[in-house]
Amino acid sequence: MSTTRTFFWYDLETSGINPREDRIMQFAGQRTSLELEPIGDPVNILVKLPDDILPQPDAVLLTGITPQQTLADGVTEAEFLRTFTSEIALPGTIFVGFNSVRFDDEFMRYAHYRNFYDPYAWQWKEDRSRWDLLDVVRMTRALRPEGIKWPTVDGKPGNRLELLTKANGIEHSNAHDALADVYACIEIAKLIRKHQPKLFSWLIDMRDKSTAKKLVSSREPFVYSSGKYDNEHQKTTVAVYLTDHPKKQGALVYDLRHDPSAFLDLAPKELVDRWRWTREPDAAPRLPIKTLQFNRCPAVAPLGVLDPDSQKRTGLDLQLIEKHRAVLKQGGPDFVNRVLEALQLLDTAQAKRQRSAKTDVDGQLYEGFYDTQDTNLLGVVRAAEPNELTPEFSQGFHDGRLKALLPRYKARNYAASLSPEERSAWELHRHHALLDGGEKSRLAQFMHRLSELAENEATPDKKFLLEELQLYAESIMPMLDDATV
Repeated sequence: MSTTRTFFWYDLETSGINPREDRIMQFAGQRTSLELEPIGDPVNILVKLPDDILPQPDAVLLTGITPQQTLADGVTEAEFLRTFTSEIALPGTIFVGFNSVRFDDEFMRYAHYRNFYDPYAWQWKEDRSRWDLLDVVRMTRALRPEGIKWPTVDGKPGNRLELLTKANGIEHSNAHDALADVYACIEIAKLIRKHQPKLFSWLIDMRDKSTAKKLVSSREPFVYSSGKYDNEHQKTTVAVYLTDHPKKQGALVYDLRHDPSAFLDLAPKELVDRWRWTREPDAAPRLPIKTLQFNRCPAVAPLGVLDPDSQKRTGLDLQLIEKHRAVLKQGGPDFVNRVLEALQLLDTAQAKRQRSAKTDVDGQLYEGFYDTQDTNLLGVVRAAEPNELTPEFSQGFHDGRLKALLPRYKARNYAASLSPEERSAWELHRHHALLDGGEKSRLAQFMHRLSELAENEATPDKKFLLEELQLYAESIMPMLDDATV
């Protein structure tokens, strides 16, 4: 049975920028038809900040949402996700936002993970999918800018949402409120769809990973817009497929603006050095190879879209690009194999760093998939009464992450149901989470940043927010009894 596809435009305001450690504080969204007409009422939900988390003060100054506000007017993460699952993640939904693939989607995945949901199913099961307007904006600006006013900042292209709305006379007076940003995003989408309907439709299709893979893996050069590329060329280049990525759903692609001659004879260890990004002004040229992930809605298009005006606008010289492609072919399979060896060396070094970092279980989402038994038990946890979530309950899990997450899930969502022993364990966890590390602890860093901001922020509204943050930090300090210590 076919489903009706709709867009659900959404945005988050969060306690910081790290989805492993920070939390969603506001979720807002609006469903529309594929023609961008609204369907139903908007959604606007505050989510309670749990008492083992301190927000980043800069984030609160940006959004104006205090932890106290979330506690007074919000719901727990578990309540939010029940609403999200039953009323928002409907079959056929295309989730879309502005930089949502790299930011908002990650926060949503971690929220699902912490609350015993499949972290990925909300984006692909029952004909659901995701899209992202930011790279659509970048490619439209580079290739088909007609009909839209494009802002600049210090002479460079500016693609931030609030800049685009201001340049095009779109109401966006409350930027960084999630619902205001959702409405602004929809209006920018309408603008692009109105003036560049073919490109808009093409890039919607590129959200399908098999469609994107077919274009990229054809081994023909293609146009690619990404935030990883520089402003000089409007965040756009001509790239070509090298090989499939050995671990990710994607490919390694070469940026044909750059002459491959300097890289073709390098050994894997030398390629590693060139692949790493450096600020050193006299550093050797960086290896212009990028991972393009098919499941991240890449803004890619056939080379034929690069008409003379676009070539001039982006500064892409097709003759030079074809020359570089011919040189790249001379490297053949040997070069590709050495690139893969270099990637393996980079992955090994990264894995070693991650092991030494000892990531907390809240941040271990990507450390493997659950087996069938654990997957089946996720729903059992969600359906259980709070008093049933005892330590014995967790023994049915094979995955140690789920065992460790269960008491946190109960404490964060059902604090009133904690036994005295569970309350003591939770206070001990909060003590470690907030106070471990001395001067580098979360509390110490939080208070240091508050002090810095208090010296520079002069407006009454900002001062009020800083005072609220000070009071909040004092209110959640762990209370350890002698037995706990």
